[in-house]
Amino acid sequence: MPRRLWAILAVAFGVGLSVLDASIVNVALPTIAREFSVSESHSIWVVTAYQLATVMTMLSFSAIANRVGCRRVYVFGLSLFTIASLGCVFASSFGGLVAARTLQGVGAAAVTSINTTLIRFIYPRRRLGRGMGLNATIVAAASVAGPAVASLILSLGSWPWLFAINLPIGAVAVSLSARFLPDNPEKGEGRPFDWRDGVMNALCFGLFFALAESFTHRLSSSLILFEALLLLLVGTLFVRSQLHKENPILPFDLLRIPIFSFSVATSICSYVAQMAALVALPFFLQHYLGHSVVRTGLLMMAWPMITIFTAPLAGRLVEHIHAGLMGGVGLLILALGLYLCSRLLPGASDLQIVAPLLLSGVGFSLFQSPNNSILVASAPASRSGSASGMQGTARLVGQTLGATLVSALFLAMAPAEGASMAMEVAAAFSLLGAGFSFSRLRLPLPEAIRPRKRG
Repeated sequence: MPRRLWAILAVAFGVGLSVLDASIVNVALPTIAREFSVSESHSIWVVTAYQLATVMTMLSFSAIANRVGCRRVYVFGLSLFTIASLGCVFASSFGGLVAARTLQGVGAAAVTSINTTLIRFIYPRRRLGRGMGLNATIVAAASVAGPAVASLILSLGSWPWLFAINLPIGAVAVSLSARFLPDNPEKGEGRPFDWRDGVMNALCFGLFFALAESFTHRLSSSLILFEALLLLLVGTLFVRSQLHKENPILPFDLLRIPIFSFSVATSICSYVAQMAALVALPFFLQHYLGHSVVRTGLLMMAWPMITIFTAPLAGRLVEHIHAGLMGGVGLLILALGLYLCSRLLPGASDLQIVAPLLLSGVGFSLFQSPNNSILVASAPASRSGSASGMQGTARLVGQTLGATLVSALFLAMAPAEGASMAMEVAAAFSLLGAGFSFSRLRLPLPEAIRPRKRG
């Protein structure tokens, strides 16, 4: 038990840092733009570079972990993340800062691609749901803390301190991970990692993000068409190369497991709904309901705050209730919360606004831990890394689609109307995800997360 507790702490440090750094810098973007004399739109590359590097390398790291072991990949990712944070602290140019953030994103990909796999190895099989609940709690807490921590640091010092705080925490996390994290019970057999497949995988997701960004920023239709055709060509070649491999980067072997593929579809739908709502809500609260920026931020904290309390409960409930049922009910509750948000009228009280946001947070919590438990538990132990990587990739793809969807609605109508419509569409995606989740009730659950029989 003592070793397990230290291992849990190592995972908490790593996941917390990677989630925190995805959002902590947002508050400092205006300051960074002024200091390096770049436009506001260019300053967003500090965020985009991190996200792009993460999504382009996540599946490759999960495939490498199947071969060399999760502990080695995790320690490498944390070490690279910490060293890149030092690069951010001493960046003397905007290009240098973006390059360091890119390396941070690569390190974060190595960490987040296998964090749920490590939970599978750390926790006893019958306690897997609790581990997933704890992981969801850490993610929610880091998401809530990001803007608050950034504001506190910027009130005391300059923006490089946002990255300097990673150095001592990262050093402790690397030490704990190297000493206490377990290795894979069994490693995947087969030939060494195919770097050509890794490059094609990175190109596919890079082009996917580039296409989304081009559409969001209203770039020329000819460029969007070129990117779409190039994505189709590279994607086709990549998929064809993966279909008949024993241990592919894009895990078609796992996607042939019905409950795994249904869980991936559920995950994508839920994250489309989540991101569409979280992108649209600030515009809805400010442009339609007339709240200030500060008040909007405080009201929106209701969603992640409730997750901190409900995610551990969901992790325990999955030991007694079918994970597909919990996920479906959770997404129905999320859909209801989002629909009630879209029906709010000017003059609505804080309680009337917070109530549907709390409902949405509860619903998302009831979905997240059970769904992640199915994704990890349904894969063979030798393919656990790929299962964890697919879970992270489904999240990033869903969030990208959700943000692009809101952008498309804003292009077609005024921000207030577009935000309201976005939440209705988000509710529809949540209902679609609920349908996928309920479909899992007819499929056998992995033994590790089958509900216990009482008595």
